[in-house]
Amino acid sequence: MAPNSVMRHRPFALFWSARVMSSVAFQMMSVAIGWQVYSITHSAYALGLVGLAQFLPMFVLTLVVGHVADRYDRRVIAYVCQSIEGIAALVLCLGAWHGWHDVAPIYAIAAVTGAARAFESPSMAALLPNLVARNQLQHASAWSTSANQTAQILGPAMGGVLYGFGALTVYGAVSVAFLVAACAVAAIRIDEAVRMRAPLSFEALFSGIGFIRSKPVILGALSLDLFAVLLGGATALLPVYARDILHTGPWGLGVLRAAPAAGALAGSIWLAHFPLRQRAGNALFGGVIAFGIATIVFGLSRNIYVSLIALAALGASDVISVVVRMSLVQLQTPDEMRGRVGAINSLFIGTSNQLGEFESGMTAGLLGAVPAVLIGGIGTIVVALLWMRLFPALKATKSLEG
Repeated sequence: MAPNSVMRHRPFALFWSARVMSSVAFQMMSVAIGWQVYSITHSAYALGLVGLAQFLPMFVLTLVVGHVADRYDRRVIAYVCQSIEGIAALVLCLGAWHGWHDVAPIYAIAAVTGAARAFESPSMAALLPNLVARNQLQHASAWSTSANQTAQILGPAMGGVLYGFGALTVYGAVSVAFLVAACAVAAIRIDEAVRMRAPLSFEALFSGIGFIRSKPVILGALSLDLFAVLLGGATALLPVYARDILHTGPWGLGVLRAAPAAGALAGSIWLAHFPLRQRAGNALFGGVIAFGIATIVFGLSRNIYVSLIALAALGASDVISVVVRMSLVQLQTPDEMRGRVGAINSLFIGTSNQLGEFESGMTAGLLGAVPAVLIGGIGTIVVALLWMRLFPALKATKSLEG
């Protein structure tokens, strides 16, 4: 089957476009908030708190959002969330207009955005299998991942360039991008299967956790990605590297933020054309170890070109874990459970990203940026080696074909 055949299917093409625009907007917002907060505070601790502000709502709401995604139209949920994120960007735009010099309102907006994305992410993930045939799912997962990575290239670069014209400009562009994403989701037309709307209960809320615990391969893949990215979260310290170590301006931060996504996009396109038909488990662990090595190289670099190459390699290796995890979760999860399982998956992603940013910021505040990155890279490699022994079934996984 041609790898690009899923892109000829209108519902999936709209879904892909919505993912690109929403992720572009979020990445632009992240660059702008990071630079703005560091410019106001000059503190690595303050950068870490941005990640914490985005993570806490996701952590608190995880079980609820999964249940919501399994009870209601996932397209409507995504549309509402993207609209809320657009409004949040408008508030930041107004704050830039009035010249905010306090980071507290920025943290509050980051928390609102985190809450909205807590609902959006599992809803979009659970919607994907309804858009394509089962034998197209690995291709669709790779293209879906490429949407996110495309956005992580365009978003940081655009955010860095537009921030050069002022925070007002970049936050205005973010709001427009979220609006475009919401319109794309609203245009998706599919016949969703009728799902049983179980009443809200503790049993229903925690059923996703029970399902994952019953699937060691899924548990291993999710937890491996969680701890590897949690420890190797160098991206939170990119404002420090851009300003104090590599001595570049906002444009340099944008390029550095885009580099991992450039590598990941190349990796996801490769996987879309050449899917992992053999030794998927070995590829997963090899990718995580390569991620740790690339993190160490970046931490030691004082040259922006070496740093960019290391970050691109980091992104290319990370995408292997993403595609394997997405494919395993979607193939082994029944539709009526996808919202709850997707919510836990989103929590793992959010924990590794946002809480990883908090961990990196705190470690950098105590030890410095370079030691924080080096410790993270070494920790990632140690986790991969340990998980090989703890989850032998994951390492033995051969194929991701449905």
